[in-house]
Amino acid sequence: MGELTLGIDPGLNRTGYAVMERTSTGPVLREGGVIRSTQGKTLAERVFEIASGIREVIVEFRPSVLAIELVFSHGQFPKTAVLMSHARGAILFVARDHTLPVVHYTPTQIKRLLTGSGKASKEQMQHAIKHELGLATILEPNDVADAAAVALCHYYVSRNPLSSLAE
Repeated sequence: MGELTLGIDPGLNRTGYAVMERTSTGPVLREGGVIRSTQGKTLAERVFEIASGIREVIVEFRPSVLAIELVFSHGQFPKTAVLMSHARGAILFVARDHTLPVVHYTPTQIKRLLTGSGKASKEQMQHAIKHELGLATILEPNDVADAAAVALCHYYVSRNPLSSLAE
């Protein structure tokens, strides 16, 4: 089996993940899924659920790197960014606990690399992911598609580290 990248789309309610393999014929999606936290539980319990789910994926697949989307605060939804940051912190802790290197990509970098436009729509991204992975249908749910986009971004950046994704 080739080198594996674990792509992560962090979220407190749902964290998407995608395990991408680097093969001689291109990127191959080996596994994708969603780790859900239980609404109604305490924040600490929910963060623990996310961390436990990520730990299971890392133990099962032994990726060589974790690629994760950076969190930005949106003026309209500052609480969303704060909640996402809790999930992101749990994920980073688990990665470090497994001595797994972590790389960070902004949404704009990911969109630009996969579509040529940093302002690509969800639909454009879904079609780009489908095309890049040679899938018959678009990836669903969006959390998995977003995680696959992060993993694909890393696949191409790490293949050509001199390529610039500067903001």
